[in-house]
Formats: sequence, structure tokens, C-alpha cells
Amino acid sequence: MSGQAVATRWLPVLRRYLLAVGVGNLVWEFGQMPLYTLWQSGTRREIALAALHCAAGDLGIAAGALALGIACAATPGWPEVRFMPVLLAATAFGTGYTLYSEHLNVVVRQAWAYAPAMPVLPGLGTGLAPLLQWLLVPPLALLWAHGRGAASINR
Repeated sequence: MSGQAVATRWLPVLRRYLLAVGVGNLVWEFGQMPLYTLWQSGTRREIALAALHCAAGDLGIAAGALALGIACAATPGWPEVRFMPVLLAATAFGTGYTLYSEHLNVVVRQAWAYAPAMPVLPGLGTGLAPLLQWLLVPPLALLWAHGRGAASINR
């Protein structure tokens, strides 16, 4: 691959990632909504607006986490070089922020609440569904966006 091709490879990967992580988080937000008290207490409009609002926030968090991952772990040849370190760093940043945000908003501010059906992490009080969201949706979106086969992601 020429230097110019490597230098511009990141842009289509970034565009596909943002599309995939946006759609993935939107689907996840609507899917996990029954695990929040809003599902029982809110109107359909309130539930839809909450899911859309959260998915938009998730998109911003995912973009920021990827930017930090790239800043910390990438080289000029990314995404062809050091793909996995960036993926792992971005996942760590997104997951770390989620743990902080869920604790802040559920336990400290009580801005939203979990329904009894939400499994929570002992000691943290963070819901398992939002944690799994960040361990699955962004990494799968980035893998899809890059189009890498399993044999080539170890660089």
C-alpha cells in the first residue's frame, strides 16, 4: 500500500465506525430500556427521547474514546498497524467512562434509576447492561469498520 493510501485509510474506517457505533448504541439503548425505571414510569415519548438522547451521548463518548485510543496507541500507519492496541485502549476509555457515569448518575445524582431486573456489579452499583454495551458495541463496530479478518488483527 502506498504512503498516501495508508495515510488516508483511517478516514473511511472512522466513518464506518461512527455509523456502526451509532446504530449499535441506538439499538442497545432501546433494548436495555426495560432495565430502567423509566420503562414503567415514562410515557412512550419520554422513553423514546431518553433512548435517543443516550444513544447520541454514546456516539460522542465512543468518538472521544477512539480519539484517545488513537492518541495513546496508534502509529502513522493506523489502522493497518497497531489496530488491536487502539481497539483495546478505546474500549478501556469507553468502559471506564461508563463505570464513572453510571455510578455518578445512578448512585450520586440519582438522575436515573435501574429497575429491579437490572443486574448490578457488587460494590459499584453499576448496571451490567451498560457495561456490556461498552465491552461489545464499540469493539465490534471498530472491527466491522476496519473489515479485518481474525488472522490479521494481531498487529
